[in-house]
Amino acid sequence: MSIHKLSLCDLQKKFTAGEVSAAEIVRAYALRVGQVESKVRAYVNQAQESASAQADALDRQLKQWRKTKPLMGMPLAIKDNICTEGMPTTCSSRMLQHFVPPYDATVITKLREQGYILLGKTNLDEFAMGSSTENSAFGPSRNPWDLHRVPGGSSGGSAAAVAADECVAALGSDTGGSIRQPAAFCGVVGLKPTYGRVSRYGLVAFASSLDQIGPITKDVRDAACVLGSIAGHDPQDSTSADVPVPDYLKALAKKDLKKLRVGVPREFFAEGLDPEVDQAVKAAIAELKTLGGEIKDIQLPRTDAAVAVYYVLATAEASSNLARFDGVKFGLRAKETKDLADLYMKTRQEGFGPEVKRRIMLGTYVLSAGYYDAYYGKAQAVRTLVCQDFEAAFKEVDLIVTPATPTPAFKLGEKSEDPLQMYLSDIFTISVNLAGLPAIALPCGFSKSGLPIGLQLIGRPFEEETILRAAYAYEQATEWHLKKPVIR
Repeated sequence: MSIHKLSLCDLQKKFTAGEVSAAEIVRAYALRVGQVESKVRAYVNQAQESASAQADALDRQLKQWRKTKPLMGMPLAIKDNICTEGMPTTCSSRMLQHFVPPYDATVITKLREQGYILLGKTNLDEFAMGSSTENSAFGPSRNPWDLHRVPGGSSGGSAAAVAADECVAALGSDTGGSIRQPAAFCGVVGLKPTYGRVSRYGLVAFASSLDQIGPITKDVRDAACVLGSIAGHDPQDSTSADVPVPDYLKALAKKDLKKLRVGVPREFFAEGLDPEVDQAVKAAIAELKTLGGEIKDIQLPRTDAAVAVYYVLATAEASSNLARFDGVKFGLRAKETKDLADLYMKTRQEGFGPEVKRRIMLGTYVLSAGYYDAYYGKAQAVRTLVCQDFEAAFKEVDLIVTPATPTPAFKLGEKSEDPLQMYLSDIFTISVNLAGLPAIALPCGFSKSGLPIGLQLIGRPFEEETILRAAYAYEQATEWHLKKPVIR
């Protein structure tokens, strides 16, 4: 089998055994990227020269003593809102088009310690604000299953790169579904860890109480491997949780769901769910039952309020976080300005795209005097109720199963003129971020037009092992993850 078609764990075994060198791996992926990148457009910046140099150095080192780590020699792609020292981090925005961070994000530091190889930085909706990767200042990425459709967002470039075999795995960030939704659209696995499980230090902030870095991979085993390599407490991140990191690969040993209670919330199967998605997810639930899971109907009554709550809180935090982009400290600086106020205004007019401006204005409005209590304060109160719904549900069940998205991937431009319809693309993922829970999306079928359909499994805080175990058991009992797109 071609190197680029191997899963991360399979490739790692061959690399550890000395059957393939790091240089051969990098050459194989360079060839693959050269074949399909012009069509998929997953990357904002590539690092082929540095990747080749790193691979050569690694091979020389291993000639002395061949001892490898889980991600050593593995070619990964990184979402371009995660800081990488010496390589541009643009957030797919004109505001940061030429910004080169002087430091690495904590997750990158951990990957470097493992000896990973950086292939490049992937495309995203500008500052992670979007559900289709159409809001990128550098143009949209495309879904490898149908180049006329979106790969999802905001981590669309990372999901497309994994699905198109342009990297063995990738990192994304998830604020309201930005790992799970594109993973579902592209037929790969996307894992959003518990809030605080993975350090956010070095992640360019969108909404600080919601953002979380996580892996996008070819299968569940790879997701467990990558999560184990990036998780852990970080004193540089005040929201990082000081909780022990288990061996996630050991959690996959059980290939059944015996003694696991699986909750099915009726609110996620209401009007608006695509019939093909409904059918595929219900078939997956039946498979979970066959594997030994005890299926229970549950209620999450505040689900219908989640989207409204999210877009108040997320935009409020975005308004605060993006105030740092003023043309003074770093990033774009407008020219020919009259005074400081004019510099601020023109820099933001030139640097931010329409969707970012829309969210900044909305966030500023809900935080303004006279509206703070009516909107932001009330949204925080309802967020607490959403969390309480999940707490009550997890007293009855061990994990919750839902669709990952209401529809398969939609066409490029189909929803770009209707922000509300675009926002509803994340309706099944948003509440998980509000509650800070772990969740995984994985393929569970295909539509009649050949588009992937995603299943979402949600777990208790810091119980990633449970959802990984269930996801792996389902994956091994089906063949959806083995299907690959043909890119023409």
